[in-house]
Amino acid sequence: MDRQNPDNLILVNCDPNGVALVTINRPGSLNSLTRPMMVDLAQSFKRLDRDESVRVIILTGTGRSFCSGVDLSAAEDVFKGDVKDPESDPVVQIELCRKPIIGGIRGFAVTAGFEIALACDILVAAKGSKFMDTHARFGIFPSWGLSQKLSRIVGVNKAREVSLTATPLTAEVAERLGLVNHVVEEGEVLKKCREIADTIMKNNQDLVLRYKSVINDGLKLDLGSALSLEKERAHDYYNGMTKEQFRKMQEFIAGRSSKKLSKL
Repeated sequence: MDRQNPDNLILVNCDPNGVALVTINRPGSLNSLTRPMMVDLAQSFKRLDRDESVRVIILTGTGRSFCSGVDLSAAEDVFKGDVKDPESDPVVQIELCRKPIIGGIRGFAVTAGFEIALACDILVAAKGSKFMDTHARFGIFPSWGLSQKLSRIVGVNKAREVSLTATPLTAEVAERLGLVNHVVEEGEVLKKCREIADTIMKNNQDLVLRYKSVINDGLKLDLGSALSLEKERAHDYYNGMTKEQFRKMQEFIAGRSSKKLSKL
């Protein structure tokens, strides 16, 4: 099913298997974002989060770029008018989305595009694609998390180099640093994203949502607090399970174990 804005700049396609494909579709400007596009992207993720038929979301861009950032021809409208309302902020809504989000990166992910990529849970990038932070080059103050998230993933020294020099970080280097999960041929990006989505969907969907949540929420805390959070949510989860649910869990585990042993 296709769900898109009238200008076709943010495309949403939901397949019957539970995968939603969100595409930034402004290839003539390397998928740079206007304010209406930001609002539409935010609302798309909000709708997909509520849609119980959607289990995994893939976010990508059309043409030669994932997203080249904010359309600077409307910079004042964006940065002063801003998308200050969380309901209309794409990064806020991507991060609030409970479903696993896989970013399919081709070409460039620049500044705001880099920040949108960082809001995804898993990244698949095409060979030769580049991540670039140009905030310092153009005098733009980061507000979608790049100054804080990148250092936590790739290390503070590398993050400082990427952001203060505004030089590209290639997909290959990003993979070595742990930012990108997989680097593939350009024509294989969506195929790899779908393979990962299919593997996720084979698992217990309730646990997938809970697991994503505890990982992402824990990252905002110190280790001791994060471990306490995990313990608290585990207790809540098990206390909420019925005897029938425990029985089904045991049957499922026993069945899987038998299949594994038969293959040895």
